[in-house]
Amino acid sequence: MNTKNLVALALLVGIGAVLHAVIPGIFLGMKPDMMLAMMFLGIILFPDFKSVLLLGIVTGLISGITTTFPGGLIPNIIDKFVTSFVFFGLFLSLNKFRNNIVSVAILTAVGTIISGIAFLTSAYFIVGLPGAFTGLFAAVVLPAAVINTIAMIVIYPIALSIVKRTKLTSQSLAQK
Repeated sequence: MNTKNLVALALLVGIGAVLHAVIPGIFLGMKPDMMLAMMFLGIILFPDFKSVLLLGIVTGLISGITTTFPGGLIPNIIDKFVTSFVFFGLFLSLNKFRNNIVSVAILTAVGTIISGIAFLTSAYFIVGLPGAFTGLFAAVVLPAAVINTIAMIVIYPIALSIVKRTKLTSQSLAQK
């Protein structure tokens, strides 16, 4: 992993942190997690184990610190770590179809749902849930999946264009 990649990942995490911090809790302390879209974008642009590990740990810590969910620090860390590697595995399994906008959109929706399930499950066992699992899932996770998918449809082509024009990473260019 080179310095350019680290800077790009830091920028994505920073953007995600701002988005996560400014979005208010919408239902029983839960809020749509826009940081996921930035984490997914980082994995798509820099699909290597070290980048995924770094993104999973850092986004988990930052989203845990900025959460409005009572006791949400540890569940956020668990959620982002698990989600980053599941998303990475799904992304790699798509092979030649993984870089078209439809695949990226579907992966984002699926990744957000996986994240929501991981978060709610870990929160349930660690701190308890302030409401029913299904209610929290329907009121926050499903809308977050829609929001993140729309955001990725808008952001991905722009980010891909920037990566190609700046030759940010030969690794991601070689896979496009």
